[in-house]
Amino acid sequence: MKNKFLHGFLSGLAGALIIFTIALTLYVTKFDSNNNDNQGTSNTVEENSTKATSEEATDSNSEVLQKINKLETLIDRFYMEDVDKNDLAEGIYKGLLDSLGDPYSCYYTVDEYNALMESSSGIYCGIGATVSQNVTTGIITIVKPFVSGPAYEAGLLPGDVVYKVNGEEVTGSDLSEVVSKIKGEEGTKAQVTIIREGKTEPMEFSIPRKTIEVPTIEYEMMDNKIGYISVSEFDEVTAEQFRKAIDDLDSQGQVGLVIDIRDNPGGLLDTVVDMLDRMLPEGLIVYTEDKYGKREEKFSSAKEEFKKPLVVLINGNSASASEIFAGAIQDYQIGTIVGTTSFGKGIVQSIIPLFDGTAIKVTVSKYFTPNGKNIHGIGIEPDETVELKDELRQQVIIKKEDDNQLQRAIEIINEKLK
Repeated sequence: MKNKFLHGFLSGLAGALIIFTIALTLYVTKFDSNNNDNQGTSNTVEENSTKATSEEATDSNSEVLQKINKLETLIDRFYMEDVDKNDLAEGIYKGLLDSLGDPYSCYYTVDEYNALMESSSGIYCGIGATVSQNVTTGIITIVKPFVSGPAYEAGLLPGDVVYKVNGEEVTGSDLSEVVSKIKGEEGTKAQVTIIREGKTEPMEFSIPRKTIEVPTIEYEMMDNKIGYISVSEFDEVTAEQFRKAIDDLDSQGQVGLVIDIRDNPGGLLDTVVDMLDRMLPEGLIVYTEDKYGKREEKFSSAKEEFKKPLVVLINGNSASASEIFAGAIQDYQIGTIVGTTSFGKGIVQSIIPLFDGTAIKVTVSKYFTPNGKNIHGIGIEPDETVELKDELRQQVIIKKEDDNQLQRAIEIINEKLK
C-alpha cells in the first residue's frame, strides 16, 4: 500500500514535467516546420514567444526535478522496506498517464505491450474470455467465455464481475493491465476471484492458461437461406475472414444476412473500415478529428457493395469499432439495427511504442459516423429495440431458436423478402 501511495505521489509531481516537455517539443517541431514553409518573416515573433515559454517551462521543470530528487532521498533514508528503483520509475510513468483522468490512456510495460500486440493478432496465451469495463465504476465483467476455452471449462459465466486477479483487487485498474495479469505462459494458472449475481460470497477459480486462437468470425447458413455471421472482435485476421464468410454464404445462395456484433468490444480501426468497404456504397465510412481540428476521412470504394436484406445485432457491450460498423450501416440505411443501445465509445486511441520496448496508449481523436454523429457517452440507438430475455443473460451458449433478438432479425429479413 505504501508503494502504491509513493508511486502515485511521485507521478503527480513528475507528471506535469514530463507531459509538458514532450507536448511542447512535439508542438514546436511541427509549428516551426509549418511556419518555415508558409509564413516567411512572421516566424521571428512566434519563435521568440515560443522561446520564452520554453524558458518558463525549463524553470518549472527544474523545480519539479529537485523535488523528486528530494523525495527519493527521503525514501532512501526513512522508508523501512527495500525500494526497487525500476518500480519507482514504472510508477511515475503509469501515474503520468493516470493523471490525464482518461480511462483509455495508459502506460504499458514491456510485458504488457507484448501481451497487447499478441492479443490484437488474434492469438494469445490466456484463459479464453472477453472482458469489459464500466468507465464510470471501473468494474470489470466477463462478457463471454470462448466455448471449449479454459474459462468456459472452469465455469465462468457472462456477467461475472472480476474482483481479483492473482490475489490483487482489480476494480478501477486499467483494463489492459488486468488482461495482461490474466495472461501468462501456457500451463501456468491464473487465479481469478469473481462476484456472481445471486451468490453471497466471492468465488475462486484457478484457471489454466493455454494458447487461444480468438474465434473472431463464426458463420453458418440458417433456414430459408438466411446467412449469419458473428463477429467477436475486430482483429488483424478478421477482415479477411469476414470477406471469406460472405463469399461462402453467397456461393450457398444466401438471400439475406444477419451480422451479430453483440458483446463485441471493438478492435482495430483499419479492420472495421476494411469490412465496411465490403458492405457500403461509395462514400464516407467514418472520420476522425483531433485536438487541432485535423480531420482524417475513410472512404468505401463500392467495388463490393452488399445489396441484400441486412440486419445488424448490437447490445450494451458493442463498443468502439462495433459502433463504427453499426453507425455506418445505419447512416447509409442499407440495414436494420436491432437490439439495445450500444456502449458509447466514440473516441480513438493510438498506441505509441517507446525506445525501450514499452509503449503508451493515448486518446488522440473523436470519431464521427458518416452523418456526423459522435456517439461518445451516448451509443448507437437501434432502429428496433429488442431486449434479450432475462433467462438468457448468463448463458454462454444460446440456441438460435431461443435467441429472441436473433429471431426478430430473421423476421425482419423475411418481411423484406416478401
